[in-house]
Amino acid sequence: MDRFIRNIDSQIESNRGKNILLDKPEIFQFISDTINEISNINELNMNAEGILIDYTTDKVLDEFCRINQYYSFDTKSKNDLKKIYSDLFAKLRLRIDSTEEISREHYQKLKDWLLKYNSFAGKLYTNSVQIVEPVVCSEYSPDLQIEILQIDFNRLMPPVLDIGCGKQGKLVDFIARKGIDVFGIDRFPFSSRNLQTSDWLEYEYGFKKWGTIISNLGFSNHFLHHNLREDGNYIGYGKTYMNILDSLKVGGSFHYAPDLPFIEKYLNSNQFELIKNEIHGYNFMTSKIVRVQ
Repeated sequence: MDRFIRNIDSQIESNRGKNILLDKPEIFQFISDTINEISNINELNMNAEGILIDYTTDKVLDEFCRINQYYSFDTKSKNDLKKIYSDLFAKLRLRIDSTEEISREHYQKLKDWLLKYNSFAGKLYTNSVQIVEPVVCSEYSPDLQIEILQIDFNRLMPPVLDIGCGKQGKLVDFIARKGIDVFGIDRFPFSSRNLQTSDWLEYEYGFKKWGTIISNLGFSNHFLHHNLREDGNYIGYGKTYMNILDSLKVGGSFHYAPDLPFIEKYLNSNQFELIKNEIHGYNFMTSKIVRVQ
């Protein structure tokens, strides 16, 4: 089992950063170690194969998100990707087609899958460079996030939810060490009970559940991106934005940056108070929405 996992890691690493939308299918090939392991695939029982399919799916999603943080993958897209790898394992077991043909068909399926769920990638990457430079996505220090969002721990109402907490959940850990009930969600696999793997458009926020919700260069950054795209899911983000506000307790607050003036202007002033502040050194503002009733 470990041998197969190491090979999966090596295969994905060999394709790291390669532009799957470039019209050069020859740059995507199974490496020699993968070809060697194919001959041993029947050693795997179906349970082990399922574990490897799940593992591969997570690793591939992680690589796509590393390339472009604005790629979005909902449950259906993840299940479709898992099906692609399930089909791949089945073909490798049957060995009806040549390894070259299986490889060519597999990478074409990945290309079609990416364009189906993130069509804007076609405009960015089709027949551009061979190696794609990642869209920068950093997990900022707790101190910097607190400074940007202007969080006052003396007035922080629990429980706290960090939307887009990052792989390490640094701010969640920082707040938890202060004895505050806090949780984080993001698309990455987690093992901590405070961190949950979830798409922020699919997460069940509840009603009047949270005292404080925070999201630094996360949810609102992506909302802005989708609002500016022709094919953007601005409706889904708009609905989720309202779900987030509905999930605040009375007196609770939603802190986020960048600000979202295109939707903030529609807030019900009888229900929500909007507080905006400039941030020194940045070309955007931070927003704090307090639920007043």
